[in-house]
Amino acid sequence: MRLFWLTLILFSFLPAQNYTFMLDTYTKETELEATIIKRVASASLPQEEIRLFIPEISELEQKVYQKFFILSSNCEDANFVFVKKSVDISSYCKDTKKLILTSNYRKLLSDEKYYGAFFWQKSRPNITFISQRLQERGVKLPSEFDKFVEDF
Repeated sequence: MRLFWLTLILFSFLPAQNYTFMLDTYTKETELEATIIKRVASASLPQEEIRLFIPEISELEQKVYQKFFILSSNCEDANFVFVKKSVDISSYCKDTKKLILTSNYRKLLSDEKYYGAFFWQKSRPNITFISQRLQERGVKLPSEFDKFVEDF
């Protein structure tokens, strides 16, 4: 009798595989991230149309980000770069005058290429800019970003 019930239970799970298409890999976190990056990029380049380059972008990220940006397949065609992973941006971008945002706070502090960082800490989004690098790149952010600018 136990064997009968066990077999019945196992066979009842077989059609469940047909319903997994309803579970999309889309996440609200990626959409929130794209929205924040859009605000940062628009504030940093107010008069320009944003052409975003993300090195080693995943399919999910590409699907979400193309709702907000014109995605560029290489760094040369982009005017804004967001480095999400631990990628060496030097192998992708030769022009260090581009606005490059990182998702790693330590990279921001140690590498002059990055003018700011957007990262998650304790499940909360954080934005940081370094004032000297903003001045060097001629970026004038609106006053609503003043609380994110740090002096080092």
